[in-house]
Amino acid sequence: MHPAPKIVFFGTPEIALESLKALFEGGYHLVGVVTAPDKPAGRGMKLRASAVKQYAVDHGLEVLQPERMSDSAFLARLKALDPEIQVVVAFRMLPKEVWAMPSKGTFNLHASLLPQYRGAAPINRAIMNGETETGLTTFFLREKVDTGDIIFRESMSIGPEETAGELHDRMKVKGAQLVTKTVDAIISGNVETSDQSQFTDHGSRLNPAPKIFTETCRIDWTMPSAVIYNIIRGLSPLPAAFTEIRMKDGSLAKLKIFSAALRKQGPSASPGMLTTDGHSFLCISASDGDIVINELQLEGRKPMLTEEFLRGAGRNII
Repeated sequence: MHPAPKIVFFGTPEIALESLKALFEGGYHLVGVVTAPDKPAGRGMKLRASAVKQYAVDHGLEVLQPERMSDSAFLARLKALDPEIQVVVAFRMLPKEVWAMPSKGTFNLHASLLPQYRGAAPINRAIMNGETETGLTTFFLREKVDTGDIIFRESMSIGPEETAGELHDRMKVKGAQLVTKTVDAIISGNVETSDQSQFTDHGSRLNPAPKIFTETCRIDWTMPSAVIYNIIRGLSPLPAAFTEIRMKDGSLAKLKIFSAALRKQGPSASPGMLTTDGHSFLCISASDGDIVINELQLEGRKPMLTEEFLRGAGRNII
């Protein structure tokens, strides 16, 4: 059994669930879980609990779902839980009155090698930028986002064909291990932190990881094919890179691209030109080659492989 400082966990999406499981199943003293309010989802737009909330409820953990982190009732309940450690995984920004509450500190798990890729979308942005290495960092929170003193950093390679979804799934497992390692270090009192400036060369550029918006996902076919390929990988499966294709009736339809291959062969066609054999092959030209599309989703349809698409809805494209 572990020594039992009281721990409150903050997290909502799938990547956070693995860390919550590791803490609960590892016998740590979890006294509460803070997660986002239930959101409408599905065709009926019924309220749906996050995976983190569902797990917490199923295992008898107290759940707090504040609309605002400054809500007085929430702050009073959190204080009553008397947390000694707070663990944050993929959650919103916390005000000082929250992160400064525990006696042993509040730490965050971030999906990059800080100080690189500070921000909301580190997994996506690293792949979009063509990085071959990234990692995970735990650090104590301070007022500016993703700037606190580093506890642990662990590197991870990025495969040349790896998507954001695939990297996410590897990171959630490794991240859970890093979370428990960090908690153990805090409990033992053997934490040695490092200022983030120690991990930057003088004058080196820091790549940010800002939130992904719709226009971020629109493909510009005048860009080099390798850049487009990395953008597709970095946005797959969510929110997904997209383009628009013209249908036979003259309308434009949104086409999401989940999986593609790079075919560099020089500027053989105008950027944005679509080529297909009508059966199993579909590609769109970039400035210096082609993007061969393997898996896609036409607006209003389900995701499908190119061959299935060309047997059905794809017959309506010019």
